[in-house]
Amino acid sequence: MSCRDRTDWLPALVPHNVGRVTLRPCDEKAWDFIRADYMRPERPTFNSCYRRLEKAAVKHGWQIPSERTLHRRMNKISHEQMILKRFGVDRWKQECYPAQERDRSVFTALEAVNADGHKFDVFVAWPGVEKPHRVMMVAFQDLYSGKILGWRVDRTENKEAVRLAFGDVVEEYGIPGHCYLDNGRAFASKWLTGRTPNRFRFKIRDEDPSGIMTDMGVNIHWTLPYAGQSKPIERAFRDMCDDIAKDPRFAGAWTGNTVANKPENHGEKAIPLEDFIQVVEEGIIEHNARAGRRAKCCHGRSFDETFRESYEKSPIRKATEIQKRLYLLAAEGVRASSRDGTLKLMGNRYWSDFLLDHKGQNIVIRFDPQNMHSGLHVYRLDGDYLGFADIQEAAGFNSVEKSQEHNRARKQKLKAVKAQIDADQKMGIEDVVSYMAVPEPNSAPLDSKVVVPIFNDQARNRKIMDTMDAAANRPEARPLSDSQQAHMDAITAEIEDTGNVTKLPETAKQRFKKAHVLEGLIEGGQEIGNEDALWLGQYKTSHEYKIQTDMLQEFGEMYLQF
Repeated sequence: MSCRDRTDWLPALVPHNVGRVTLRPCDEKAWDFIRADYMRPERPTFNSCYRRLEKAAVKHGWQIPSERTLHRRMNKISHEQMILKRFGVDRWKQECYPAQERDRSVFTALEAVNADGHKFDVFVAWPGVEKPHRVMMVAFQDLYSGKILGWRVDRTENKEAVRLAFGDVVEEYGIPGHCYLDNGRAFASKWLTGRTPNRFRFKIRDEDPSGIMTDMGVNIHWTLPYAGQSKPIERAFRDMCDDIAKDPRFAGAWTGNTVANKPENHGEKAIPLEDFIQVVEEGIIEHNARAGRRAKCCHGRSFDETFRESYEKSPIRKATEIQKRLYLLAAEGVRASSRDGTLKLMGNRYWSDFLLDHKGQNIVIRFDPQNMHSGLHVYRLDGDYLGFADIQEAAGFNSVEKSQEHNRARKQKLKAVKAQIDADQKMGIEDVVSYMAVPEPNSAPLDSKVVVPIFNDQARNRKIMDTMDAAANRPEARPLSDSQQAHMDAITAEIEDTGNVTKLPETAKQRFKKAHVLEGLIEGGQEIGNEDALWLGQYKTSHEYKIQTDMLQEFGEMYLQF
């Protein structure tokens, strides 16, 4: 441009591409049709999508441009949209968003570890199994240095392999402060991470035991599966796929990493388990000792050198003898017998004195699977150690010697319990009697209570209650005038002068008893006096007689006895 005049500089900056300036018309629904057809996980070719568009355009009368024109328009869609729709979220994360870089130099040796399982692409002849198969390795890696600290091989990824691999780490190096695990069934087992607050695998129950890592104070962190950024051990597994799985001694046993990548000599032989473990051990030793590592903490050193340099000056927690039992022995949850506290496991019975305080409770036992007769270590669900329970061997039905030994041991136990009672109990029953507080007799008689009977006949009950209410609500008598009082005194004097007047009984029940006796005499055919007959006739017409008759019918002759 320096040879041109300055007035030509601006036109020179105009794009020089030539071609069609105007776009061929395309029906909007036709564009939506081919876009939806092309941007899907099945990833069809654009040519097949365009052919389907041509048929749909004829049917619906859409106007469409040429295939090349639509293809250029499709290529203008953003790359991240195309990757997300055709290849999915995982591919989008890899290509369209930068991965997080995690700095492991914030840790020290054994401060944090991560663990995972890896299935080797090698056929192994497992003892007792007819067909060869690929085996699993569970490994723990130090996050600071990248060194493989402990590993175990088994047919599957299970809690026992994880327990033993973790035990190797604790036994040789110490207890890590943090452990990064995926949420698989083996690592999230209640025997390893039970009672961890953020454990979201399986249903959480109050009777779940405390896990080994939880009891040792290891902080558990859960990671995403197949996430290399959160579990650097997967990067180590990738190296082992080449360095170990393709070892010359495994020639003919390599299976290929996919079904489509099977070698020509697939299934030619299987490696004996002992030989396989030896090659894996040699490969891991070489993996840790290889110099020239480019990790940020290594500075060209090996994983072993990096770990050793930090391990020698870092605070390390060592396991006690009680803690060692957690990972050296298998664990099982059982319920102590509610009768005598005995424990049953695999057909054996175990017992000790302390189990009497835990009858019917759920507890955790730890044992050596290779020596079931060595006894059990018993723990509470929260991890507290209770004691050791010996095996109770069964005796022959006709064994006199075993019976005598059992009786002798029982007598010794009974004698010890009695001696303990005598030592603890300072007071006898005579002392208890002498210290008893005897209550003084109460001479004051109790007042009788008025009992109101309740009848089943509601109509009759209402009738009685109305009578009682009427009596209670009877108005008070007005005072007599002088003339009325004089007339009443005259009548009273006349009655007192009459000697043949019969005085009424004092109470209603006494009057009713008299009437009841007179009625009995009449029914028996006996004669009564005129005065009694006149009184009885008048009394039977009274309201009192009706009430007393109802009481007699309700309670019977017993009513007249009180």
